[in-house]
Amino acid sequence: MSEEAMKVDQPQPPRTEALQTLTEGPLSSSISKLSGSSRGIPSNLDFYFYRNFDEFKAPIEQITEQSQSMLGSVGSSAPIWGKKMAVPQDLDHEYDWLVNVNDEVLERFDSSVEEFKRIRNEAEEPKRPMIADFDSENGFQLVCGKKKKGPSGSASANGDSTQVSSVKVATKDKKTVGTKPKVPFHIPTIRRPQEEFNIYFNNSNQPFEHAWLQRSEDDQRFLHPLEKLSVLDFVDTDVGDVEPVKPPSLESTPFKLVEEVKDLKELAAKLRGVNEFAVDLEHNQYRSFQGLTCLMQISTRTEDFIVDTLKLRIHVGPYLREVFKDPAKRKVMHGADRDIMWLQRDFGIYICNLFDTGQASRVLKMERNSLEYLLHQLCGVTANKEYQNADWRLRPLPEEMVRYAREDTHYLLHMYDLMRTMLCLMPKESENLDTPLVEVYKRSYDICMHLYEKELWTENSYLHIYGLQGAGFNAQQLAIVSGLCEWRDVVARFEDESTGYILPNKTLLEIAKQMPVTTSKLKRLVKSKHPYIEHNLASVNKEDKLEQIRSSMNFPFPSFTGSSEQSKPIIKAPATSSEIPHSEGPLSDLSSSFQNCFQSRKRNRKPREVKKSLESCGLQVKPFDYEAAKRGVIFGAKSVKDAGAGERCKEPEFRREEKIFRRYSLK
Repeated sequence: MSEEAMKVDQPQPPRTEALQTLTEGPLSSSISKLSGSSRGIPSNLDFYFYRNFDEFKAPIEQITEQSQSMLGSVGSSAPIWGKKMAVPQDLDHEYDWLVNVNDEVLERFDSSVEEFKRIRNEAEEPKRPMIADFDSENGFQLVCGKKKKGPSGSASANGDSTQVSSVKVATKDKKTVGTKPKVPFHIPTIRRPQEEFNIYFNNSNQPFEHAWLQRSEDDQRFLHPLEKLSVLDFVDTDVGDVEPVKPPSLESTPFKLVEEVKDLKELAAKLRGVNEFAVDLEHNQYRSFQGLTCLMQISTRTEDFIVDTLKLRIHVGPYLREVFKDPAKRKVMHGADRDIMWLQRDFGIYICNLFDTGQASRVLKMERNSLEYLLHQLCGVTANKEYQNADWRLRPLPEEMVRYAREDTHYLLHMYDLMRTMLCLMPKESENLDTPLVEVYKRSYDICMHLYEKELWTENSYLHIYGLQGAGFNAQQLAIVSGLCEWRDVVARFEDESTGYILPNKTLLEIAKQMPVTTSKLKRLVKSKHPYIEHNLASVNKEDKLEQIRSSMNFPFPSFTGSSEQSKPIIKAPATSSEIPHSEGPLSDLSSSFQNCFQSRKRNRKPREVKKSLESCGLQVKPFDYEAAKRGVIFGAKSVKDAGAGERCKEPEFRREEKIFRRYSLK
């Protein structure tokens, strides 16, 4: 018998041993090395500095490419997920995607383990025969909840049936979780709430004015109501007397959808009569420049409420502001970092006395911190996260979305009771540290102290675009990026749309990379991909409409010098008002907007002659100093002194956007 045949006939090691070898072998050591090596990579501004050197840039780009390839392979594995899960290009969305994938894998593993335990317990009960779904040789058990099927497809009746070649992972119940969301992330046919409910928005390039807060004596900052209180004012003293009571089911709990002012008034009265209540928000960031709070879920010990914050936007603050600010009432939220900001921005609501269950799970060092995990571990509830990224602007709300929204707060007060008890029983890590319960309240206090800041545009803001640092652009391409970003920012503020909806980063960088100088090339880059641009691109039909791309290639740019022997740049004088075509109505195509954008930038620069290098005929590029450029970026309260009075001066501060938009208008 040949050596190869002998290898085939040799029994394979049980899967339990293979799994143990895997966790103790190369994979485990590789992960350990990867974790240690990652800590040696420079961060923040140091990272951008080192990217100027090929010795650092080349391996980083290789790692990025390999990582993207592997993530793409994971997302395209339709047999595993039941659908293709394309990796988003936006960094924030990509992070959320990766978190969701990890949660999905861990949830399936948990489900498999639970099913394994259940089946084994049933099999080991006295006077019951052993269930024949166990692969005794390999140490694994089929955990999909059904008996194994033989080759013919019929269920096997004994343990000698066909061997299972691999572990099958339990899948979620199709009754509660579909293969794909029933409500997508974006429904283009929904009428914009800004128009339907006359929602006022102030997207001016000025710091956000917290009109409901007092200012400090030097008028340099806002004073949060919590500054007058201490964390110790909120710490429980009677936790031992609390007997956690599991809340009734959703079906047996009274529920009210608050859509009228009178109902909102009744809700405020009920909240004034309780000592604690749970809160959560549903938000939409894609169809508004700053974002829109679409729903507010509130649960007391006995009732659930959902407030339509689009319809009642101007009434939510006046009726609910005081109960949220009342330090005597405990507010329970999960992962409240962004919710705190949205409440301040949309309703002028500032929270005091918060207990964040997400922070509590971290202090308790729980395996995971997601609400879905905590619901399963503490309440025995399997949450349906199908609508996590749904378009919450949809009206009327389907019953399934209402149920999902209620689940986010219905069990929070019970979780709050359980976690307080667990925190009190948890010993301190050190005598010098606070007790775990006090630590949770400190973290929750710090979250409440954060104040919303509007993102402000500066001439260096384009440096923060995800993907720019690794694009390797030259001076001409960076000039196009800068111009497109400024145009996009102005249009997004005026239209109250997100910059990603107006022109996604990926497309913007692609335009800058290819530098299209013909209408057809520009159309191929943007048409049939992005709704806003496609809608406003219909009248792009003349070759000379893309002069702005050509002229942008001649812009002088900081830290860059050079020329080309083949195509020496010719600097044209800025166009006079008589040379620019006028129209009684606003401009109606994208390329004309680009042209005005670039022409306006040229007016602000004096033409200068580009000197030819004596050493080379090609473009000579100096390393771009990202660290120096980023010092000029302004965000929020840091620019209050220089930027003006903020939202109290609504008319004067918005004039700039109106004037600029007249130059860049798409309509």
